[in-house]
Amino acid sequence: MEEAYQKHYYSIGEVAEMLHVPPSTLRYWEKEFDILKPKKNAKGDRLFTRTDLQNIKLIYLLVKEKGYTIDGAKAQLKSKLSTEQKKLQIIERLKKIRAFLLDIKEAL
Repeated sequence: MEEAYQKHYYSIGEVAEMLHVPPSTLRYWEKEFDILKPKKNAKGDRLFTRTDLQNIKLIYLLVKEKGYTIDGAKAQLKSKLSTEQKKLQIIERLKKIRAFLLDIKEAL
C-alpha cells in the first residue's frame, strides 16, 4: 500500500480500495465537500492528487470513524480544518513508524 502513496494521481478505484469504501461514496463526497476537486481526464475519469487523498482521509475520519453527519463534518472542516489535518498527519506518521518497528522486530 505504501507504493500507492508515491504516485501523483490516483484513480477513483484505487482511492476506494485504499479506504474500503465504494466509488459511489467518493463521488458523493465530491459533490458535498468543497475541498474535493479531483481533476478529470478527457474520458471524464477522476484523478485524485495527494492533497485530494489527504482531504478524503480527513472526511473519512470524520464521517466513518467519528460518526459525524455530512453537515456536521462540513462544519467541523470549516471550523477546525487545520487541527483535524494535524491530527491526521500525526496518525499517518505513527502508522508508518509502527510499520517500520514491526519490520525491525521481524528482522530480529
